[in-house]
Amino acid sequence: METKLAAEKKDWYVSRFPSFEANLNGTKAGDLHNTRVKALESFKSLGFPTNRDEEWKYTSVTPLLKEEFELSGEGNVTKEDIAPFTYEDFSDNVLVFVNGRYSSELSNCSIQGNGLTVKNLENSLHDNDDFLQKHLFRYAQYEDETFTALNTAFTQDGTVIIIEDNVVIDKPLHLLYLTDARTEGTFNNPRNLVVAGVNSKMKIVETFHTLGDKAAFNNVVTEAVVADGGNVEYIRVQDENTNSFHICNFQTELSRSSNFSLLNFDLGSRLVRNNLGIRLGARDIEAHLIGFYMGTGNQHMDNHTTIDHAMPNCLSNELYKGVLGGSARGVFNGKVFVRQDAQKTNAYQTNQAMLLTETAGVDTKPQLEIYADDVKCSHGATVGQMDEEAVFYLRSRGIPEDVARAQLQYAFASDVFNYVSIESVRQRLDEKVLERFSNL
Repeated sequence: METKLAAEKKDWYVSRFPSFEANLNGTKAGDLHNTRVKALESFKSLGFPTNRDEEWKYTSVTPLLKEEFELSGEGNVTKEDIAPFTYEDFSDNVLVFVNGRYSSELSNCSIQGNGLTVKNLENSLHDNDDFLQKHLFRYAQYEDETFTALNTAFTQDGTVIIIEDNVVIDKPLHLLYLTDARTEGTFNNPRNLVVAGVNSKMKIVETFHTLGDKAAFNNVVTEAVVADGGNVEYIRVQDENTNSFHICNFQTELSRSSNFSLLNFDLGSRLVRNNLGIRLGARDIEAHLIGFYMGTGNQHMDNHTTIDHAMPNCLSNELYKGVLGGSARGVFNGKVFVRQDAQKTNAYQTNQAMLLTETAGVDTKPQLEIYADDVKCSHGATVGQMDEEAVFYLRSRGIPEDVARAQLQYAFASDVFNYVSIESVRQRLDEKVLERFSNL
């Protein structure tokens, strides 16, 4: 049953749609906008989830509903502001979005062209791109998921990446989403579309940061399609302030002999919910879903993942780890489906969590559903605490206690970071995580 607060907040978001629609600057016409309108109707019907919904059993959105946000504003961000969040070795390939809106002044993409198209979604909508008609809103379904419906209704900007057949991009592309939360909180709805052609190859880094400490709400949807033989590594790093809210729906469709890695790292935000899905829709696919989260204080981090094996001779590998201190809570629900036609499937899932305090907690639910008989599948989940004997051993060799604990925590998480193939990204993650471990 919908609470009074949920009903009021739903009406508040719906009431913002007419002003949003009035400022679409020419993208109001056409089928894509009709989809926005349909998504708003879905949102009205669905409302906000409660703990009575099985998929939200352990996560309450009440803290989000208590906040007041405004639709994406311009923000006042300079190149000096973004400098700490860029990577020196590919700082010439960064698209910057401030409060969910593309900033041409802060962006630079030297790898554009030669079989690679990178542009912001708003300009693509203005162009009435036929390519968008084929792919946008096709993979992340909004009919039965509240926040995807909300994002679809308020979609205005984001990134469109198209890699043509047989194109190999050697340098990574950085998508930098920066929220200016110094004066007020904003409600942002980035929408990304990645289409990788036959035998193409690319690495994408997507990061989320905030300036200031006001509450903000990023509601992100990404749709990725990888054609036969394509190879894509997609790294997400969410490091927003701990008053913010971050919802992500990432859905991927893979074709024959493709290789896809989604690496997801959550270090910030007050409330995080990730819905990460990979569908292996053809033969001979290899997919990796790697995740790490860390939280303290009252942070809440919820990861729902789905790997769907629909065809034979495919491999999936899922590794998810979390470290929680303070009164932080974690949720992991990992589903692996092996369909009847998916013979010769290899599917592996591991979920591990380390609790550093008695008040931290995690709810974990691995699910493995197999409808084929010639498969190799395994899954497992463990929850534990710091090994005090190991701490004592390090201290006996002159290592301070806080350093010893940080090193053991990092050792627990290190195999996750080893999947990051971009050295500068891995190095920065190492530095951030070791610093946070010292303070947990």
